[in-house]
Amino acid sequence: MIKQVYKRIVAGAALFTVELLFVWLLFMVCIIGFLYIGAEILHGDVMGIDDTAFDFAGDIASPGLDRFYKVVTFFASRQFLTPAALLLVAYFVFVRKHRWYSLKVPVIALGSISLNIVLKFFFDRPRPLMPLVEASGLSFPSGHSMVAASFYGLIIYLVWKHVQPKVWRNILVAFLIIFVLLIGFSRIYLRVHYATDVLAGFSAGFLWVIIGIWALRRVERVSKKELNPVVEEETPA
Repeated sequence: MIKQVYKRIVAGAALFTVELLFVWLLFMVCIIGFLYIGAEILHGDVMGIDDTAFDFAGDIASPGLDRFYKVVTFFASRQFLTPAALLLVAYFVFVRKHRWYSLKVPVIALGSISLNIVLKFFFDRPRPLMPLVEASGLSFPSGHSMVAASFYGLIIYLVWKHVQPKVWRNILVAFLIIFVLLIGFSRIYLRVHYATDVLAGFSAGFLWVIIGIWALRRVERVSKKELNPVVEEETPA
């Protein structure tokens, strides 16, 4: 009995360490990546990855892929994410009855949008010429990529924490990661963003979701004793 408990504690500690190391690695990669790309953009340097990505997209272009990527990019648009976020909030308020999660959704989603607007005006980078779909505003960082990374990044976090069995959890996480990458590439394929816009958007979006989750979990732990009856109603066992 004691041996089994010990093994569970060791296994849990090892998993926690791996998760923590992964989060810190992702955090550092996102910071370094965004700062590097941002510095290059501010200096007005041309990055070869932008031309390479456009060349690749042009080589694989077809009417079928045009339609496919127009559908993919829709799932990071305001028209889709606004009702999706509201439905997710409603789920946590009325079904799951976990109001701390219902707070995480608007904080991360609205914060990501607001931060993206500030960054766009700071860097003031025009969009690429000859887009395949209508697009307005500035280019850096990609709003679709940033919001997709933060919104779907939050869903990845929720799936990782709560979905069982493990095989379904891994399948859903892999699907969501691939879907986020496809959204980013759709912006390049449709020529509404440079590859560096997309990479910076991913970096800023994942940074924001990591910081947002960490900050809200800290607030939750500090205030849970005082606010638990009001803020969080756990589903009866």
